[in-house]
Amino acid sequence: MVTRTAARPGGLAGSVLVNAALAVAAVYFLLPIVWVIIAATKSPGDLYSTFGLWFSDSPQAWQNLVALFTQDGGAFSIWILNSVLYSGVGALVATVIASAAGYAFAKYAFRGKEALFWTILGGVLVPATVIALPLYFLLNSTGLTGSYWSVLLPSMVSPFGVYLARIHANTSVPDEIVEAARIDGAGDLRIFGSIATRMMTPAIVTIFLFQFVTIWNNYLLPLVMLNDPKRFPITLGLTLWNSQTQRDPMFTQLVVTGSAVSVILLVVLMVSLQRFWKADLTAGATKG
Repeated sequence: MVTRTAARPGGLAGSVLVNAALAVAAVYFLLPIVWVIIAATKSPGDLYSTFGLWFSDSPQAWQNLVALFTQDGGAFSIWILNSVLYSGVGALVATVIASAAGYAFAKYAFRGKEALFWTILGGVLVPATVIALPLYFLLNSTGLTGSYWSVLLPSMVSPFGVYLARIHANTSVPDEIVEAARIDGAGDLRIFGSIATRMMTPAIVTIFLFQFVTIWNNYLLPLVMLNDPKRFPITLGLTLWNSQTQRDPMFTQLVVTGSAVSVILLVVLMVSLQRFWKADLTAGATKG
């Protein structure tokens, strides 16, 4: 016999409030993105003379893109490649280190484990502005400032990634499976590489995305470490152009178009990796 429970008015009201809050948050976060994408299709004259959230009568998106990638001998293309290098390599290495460290904290017992873990996690609380100058002096003493390594090396560490990997390894990698693999003769590296990483895939993808976006949007570290425009990432390069807007208003449109391209690249990355989260949710829904 099937019984139905009447919906509680309080539950309906709560659902409406939550959905309304989510809608407001979505508008708040999406509005700047919509503005910059639309503004990237306008001419410099229409940029501020037309309504910001609608296209102008004479869009020139292609002309803006051509100007963006040909300005200063194609400097923007170099900045994109630099950003991909910093973000891709830094996020990949940080993900590997954080995943391995988080798995070790979750599955192994050793002296000082909790003290070491909370020390690493304390790195999340340290502002980037506090460690920028010590990092500069440290890397300057080894002659690395001004090189790609001066941005890459600090980007290969993710304290939050270690925390996330430990939490996910605790919940998604059962101890029974680890013990069974050991009985079958598998070593620790093989267990982590062949079994644990597959179960931790959503966490690994999340760590990679968080670290990639953090490095991609990083401005302070490249500003402190780099002095050659050929090694600038997008953030520093667009700031360089933005400083010239008083001399030539055309740079305003270049900065806006460059920002739109940067945002679109991040959106494409997020959408392309979203399937890993969906796969994990589906797998969880079919267990039982």
